[in-house]
Amino acid sequence: MSNVLVCIKRVPASSGQVLLTDDVMSVDARHVGHTLSPHEECAIEAAVQIAGDTGGAATVLTLGPDSAVDQLREALAVGASSAVHLHTPETGEPGSADEYGPADVAEAIASVVRRRAEGGEPFDLVVLGNDAADTGDFQVGVRLAHLLGRPVVTGARSLSVAGDVVTVIGDGPGGTEEFELSLPCVVTVKEGDISPRYPSIPGRLKAKKAPVEAIDAPPAAQGTARRRLVLPPEQPSTVQVLGTDKDATSAAAAVVDVLRTIGVVAR
Repeated sequence: MSNVLVCIKRVPASSGQVLLTDDVMSVDARHVGHTLSPHEECAIEAAVQIAGDTGGAATVLTLGPDSAVDQLREALAVGASSAVHLHTPETGEPGSADEYGPADVAEAIASVVRRRAEGGEPFDLVVLGNDAADTGDFQVGVRLAHLLGRPVVTGARSLSVAGDVVTVIGDGPGGTEEFELSLPCVVTVKEGDISPRYPSIPGRLKAKKAPVEAIDAPPAAQGTARRRLVLPPEQPSTVQVLGTDKDATSAAAAVVDVLRTIGVVAR
């Protein structure tokens, strides 16, 4: 039986241009909704599958303000069995989640893992998204493993548990890599071979009523040490109309010229 803790983060939903706050320290989320990053959706699915296959339970955890409970309920709707909310003040207030750096988040998660172990309900496996969709932080999983004294693999495309062994498959410099770790351990997940499921209507209804354990997050001791975020420059694009349906012959010739120019067709 494997009890899995999956850690998620509430991030701004960005489908168009990304805007930064005036201090250039974070993503401006005033005019957008919030969601989960694709990496974490895959992490939730992996946790739910492993818990189901081994007869264990999948617990979802997040650190953030009251509104972060919405993302916990998203995970509950697709199969997580319980939820833990490490509560912080609202964004902009002293002690908000924006003040937490990777070391602070890892320490907060570790405190929950230790407390559960002391209470006789240990988490055999901790799964996280490989990196944060808003800030790009990718250190939490490694820092958490160090605090807990557990082995860790990052960038997993898939993982499975058999007995006390976790098999992790990911991409390395030379191609596909496979690792075997003994439980307990920590794994961070990227998009790859895991396909997140969609919540069903019964799942959503159940998630709305499910209890969420609320715990005051420990204060941020180290902070982000972030100076600013930088957006990559926009890449200009141009469109060239090669012809119309009324002038198909010249259009075809123009297409051939373009293919020759880029080397697809020999001159």
